[in-house]
Amino acid sequence: MAITDYFKISGFLQDMKSRNLSLYGQWIGITCIFLSLALGIANLFHINVVFIFGIIAIVQSPILALVEIPFLLKIFRIPDSLISFIQQLDTNWMRALFYAVNAVIQWLSLTCMATSLLALAILYTINVFCYAGAAILGQEFHQSNVVATVHVSETPAEAQIRNVL
Repeated sequence: MAITDYFKISGFLQDMKSRNLSLYGQWIGITCIFLSLALGIANLFHINVVFIFGIIAIVQSPILALVEIPFLLKIFRIPDSLISFIQQLDTNWMRALFYAVNAVIQWLSLTCMATSLLALAILYTINVFCYAGAAILGQEFHQSNVVATVHVSETPAEAQIRNVL
C-alpha cells in the first residue's frame, strides 16, 4: 500500500471548496498544534510569570493533536477516559467551547506581559468563530478529506502485520 492510500492530497482542495466552517476550523486547529508547541517553547525563557502560560501552551499542543487528528487515537495508547472526552468534542458547539476555553487561557497571558502567545490566542478565537459559525449556520460537523479511512478488511495481510509490528 502506498502513502496515497492513507493521505489524499486532493482532499485538501475539497476541504477548501466545501465552504464548511468546521473544516476550516479543523485546519486552523492543525496550525494551532504546531504554533502552540513553538510559541510555548519560545515563552519558556521569560523571567516573568508568562513561562507558566508557555507550559500551558506546550500541554495544549498534544491535546489539540488528539482532538483534531482522530487517527492518532488509534496509534497511541491513551486512557479510555481521555478518548471518551475527545469523542464528546465531535460537535461544532463542543469544539467551539473547547477552543473558547483555550483562547481565554491564552488571552489571560496578556495580563502578565504582551508576548507572542497573543498570536495563539487570536487563532484560538478565530477557531471559536469557525466552529460556532458552523453550528449557527446548521452545517454538519465534518472531518477532513485528507486522511483516508482504510478499514482493516480492505488492508492486505502483509500491511496488517507491518502495522502490528
